[in-house]
Amino acid sequence: MAGIMAFLMCCTIVAANSGLSAGYLQRVLSAYALAMPVAFCCVMLVRPLVARLVAATVQS
Repeated sequence: MAGIMAFLMCCTIVAANSGLSAGYLQRVLSAYALAMPVAFCCVMLVRPLVARLVAATVQS
């Protein structure tokens, strides 16, 4: 999930900042190389909180 979201955000942000010109895919992949590890770490950090919130709101 983190990988898909990071990729979609990179596609959108690169297109908004520099357009869909030549080298677009290379710029997206370059941004993704930074964004994916950051997104993965963020998911790992918030996972315990999300698990507790889900447990508190979902009745068994």
